[in-house]
Amino acid sequence: MKREILNDLIKWKNSENRKPLIIHGARQVGKTYIIKEFGKEYYDNLIYVNFETNKEISSQIEDSIDAKYIINKLELFYGEKIIPGKTLIFFDEIQANERALTSLKYFYENAKEYHIIAAGSLLGIAINRKEYSFPVGKVQMINMYPLSFKEFLTAIGRESLIEEIQNHFNNNERVDKDIHELCLKLYRTYLIVGGMPEVVQIYLDEQKTISAIDVQSQILESYERDMTKYADNSLSNRIISAFDSIPVQLAKENQKFQYKVISKGGTSSIFGEAILWLKNSGIVNQVYKTNPEIPLEMHKDLSSFKLYMSDVGLFVNKARYPLYQIDLSTQPTMISMGPLTEHYVANELRIKGYETYYWESEGKAELDFMIQKGMQVVPIEVKTSIHTKARSLDVFMKKYNSKFAIRISEKNFGYENNIKSVPLYAVFCI
Repeated sequence: MKREILNDLIKWKNSENRKPLIIHGARQVGKTYIIKEFGKEYYDNLIYVNFETNKEISSQIEDSIDAKYIINKLELFYGEKIIPGKTLIFFDEIQANERALTSLKYFYENAKEYHIIAAGSLLGIAINRKEYSFPVGKVQMINMYPLSFKEFLTAIGRESLIEEIQNHFNNNERVDKDIHELCLKLYRTYLIVGGMPEVVQIYLDEQKTISAIDVQSQILESYERDMTKYADNSLSNRIISAFDSIPVQLAKENQKFQYKVISKGGTSSIFGEAILWLKNSGIVNQVYKTNPEIPLEMHKDLSSFKLYMSDVGLFVNKARYPLYQIDLSTQPTMISMGPLTEHYVANELRIKGYETYYWESEGKAELDFMIQKGMQVVPIEVKTSIHTKARSLDVFMKKYNSKFAIRISEKNFGYENNIKSVPLYAVFCI
């Protein structure tokens, strides 16, 4: 599958100030696949080391983490010469070997001519380890996420729609009604399938959204296995409980994450470490409440946040949404589409590189998201259908004299009263 991160990898390869590169992301978002494809296409040869499965080479690196020593051992083990600029060294599941992670520092300091990429599903967890130091300042890090809706369109052969959507976004012009309905239909399909590459591939092979369920369930089970494998019993139980509470948390009228929802008497001191584990593993996306003052990050409320799963399809599976009703052009009122739509928007904005926040005014009004663009705070309201009347955005704009806002819904493109109307399928254009 064509992934946009490939452009970042090419830029890294051609950089004069190249550092060892670390690709961080949740399990099964496609890290191994894209790096291997990059190595095969842009280098003469690829040296692939998986530290979870290749215990022999892993033990060799335990002896010494000098870069030249490691190069020599790799050449002997794989029977291939490692040539600077022509060979890509790929350390996969590097969190399984802390010495290998630390060695990246010495590749930067003593062997910059070698091209080396590391990846891991639980790197965020490994970075917090105690025994070895993380090579701060000596590596470049890129986050990798599930396929965005834009990448999904490319994967299913609808790449031509991307330019069409982008042009109408740029010009604030309405899309032809038939095209608009088609894009909304594909958007609803994406809600069910999500962006995990293996799930998307199954959908492509069988052309049925129902095929996604089993693979999504397997991925969720693999996440749970990681929770028990990489945390002690007490912590793993708290992680699983916090993770399982996400659908319930978002079904509440007040979607702020509440520890007491996980268990009676729950507090941040009990479950705070579990939330951090989920965030560091890339499994969840944490969105904090903040005041609309620049910079937003400095004014966030650390005690008030929402948790979204990093893949909208996995959330659909975990929350047991009725798939056929998501796929309908008009959802019945009993279906809780709000949390699902917010999941989608939160993840699309994150993939675009935005830090997202939300706003609340004394419990009387709540704005779904805010992003910072330079010196401007952009309020974003999210609606699940064509019905877009709501007072929260109006309250926010009047209170803070906002000159520009975005309303995301099923409505076509438009611009009125300083509010840009963006269809749900066009969030990737923001």
